[in-house]
Amino acid sequence: MRTFQTLEELAALVGQDVATSDWITVTQEQVNQFAQATGDHQWIHVDVERAKAGPFGAPIAHGFLTLSLLPRFFENALAVVQTRMGVNYGLNKVRFTAPVPVGSRLRAHMKLLSAERIDNNGWQMAWGVSVEREGGDKPVCVAESLSRRYP
Repeated sequence: MRTFQTLEELAALVGQDVATSDWITVTQEQVNQFAQATGDHQWIHVDVERAKAGPFGAPIAHGFLTLSLLPRFFENALAVVQTRMGVNYGLNKVRFTAPVPVGSRLRAHMKLLSAERIDNNGWQMAWGVSVEREGGDKPVCVAESLSRRYP
């Protein structure tokens, strides 16, 4: 975990690779719960036996499940001591560039692309996030994530 005292200290790192998260294992239980929550019960995610005979040889996580892990990656990769709250503001770009077989370990690399002051002494930050799968040869997800943080 990388810790900063202030948002200004973090904002000074625009253009730099700032942090890498811990590894997270994607389980079939998570995939099933995500399917239940979203109504996306496609067999490639939830039918383990059928998925074994499918194009990836195993069930895979939903792309949006991988994307939904971004807040968790950020939470365990960096902290700003003098921050009372942060919110997701949106996404500019997202690509799911490789499948995530159930049981995969993922982690994210975060690069601070921009930081600008906003109302209420806050900062809006754009992050380049690349999610890798342990043993994979390319990222499984690349995204430009926008967040707002307030002291």
